[in-house]
Amino acid sequence: MARFDLTDAEWAAIEPVLPTDVRGKDRADDRRVLNGIFWRLRTGAPWADIPARYGPHTT
Repeated sequence: MARFDLTDAEWAAIEPVLPTDVRGKDRADDRRVLNGIFWRLRTGAPWADIPARYGPHTT
């Protein structure tokens, strides 16, 4: 876990409000995607520079 990634307590508060019954493509790991979005917002770096641990920047 990176320094600013969601803690287990923060994730426990967010997870219940995320959609679970969705159709179509399988969902990417929500926690990983949110951590990537938060990293991008904190750093101001281009989307293409998101570290690999957060998945592809196109997600």
